[in-house]
Amino acid sequence: MAQRTTDDQPEALPLALGSMTLLVASVIVHDQAVDRVVLLQRSQNAKFAQGMWDLPVGMSEPGEPITETAVRELYEETGLTVKRESLTVAHVIHGACGVEAPNGFLTVVFAANEWSGELQNREPRKHAQVCWFSADALPEDFVATTASALHRYLSGGPQVSLDGWT
Repeated sequence: MAQRTTDDQPEALPLALGSMTLLVASVIVHDQAVDRVVLLQRSQNAKFAQGMWDLPVGMSEPGEPITETAVRELYEETGLTVKRESLTVAHVIHGACGVEAPNGFLTVVFAANEWSGELQNREPRKHAQVCWFSADALPEDFVATTASALHRYLSGGPQVSLDGWT
């Protein structure tokens, strides 16, 4: 039996869609001149990690390239704009399970050393604050997966981490 297609794209099988890993993008905005990075503090209304610090991060939309997800999410959360071509892959996190991701998540963490715009909290319902932090004075109450990715990026450590796998 042949698969039906729509606009030259094969129709996805329901079983495959139900078992898909959530694709997520995150951006380390690194001001190398003064060695500082952008972090956001999740609000008490956040879906997970309430009150904890995190990198700008968000889910990919269907059909959206991961670099576009990174650019979009960074702007939506912080008001900073980066060009897709200026992003470099800093780290990859493969989680076994997560919020809204019962079948796991894959987070591609990008680094950006060039940006435009003024830092602002564009999603105050989701974030209590958005701030620059010195790379040598990061907060302790930091989401473990992205904290590990940031520390590994800053120290030149391994670029892949697994979370929740036995």
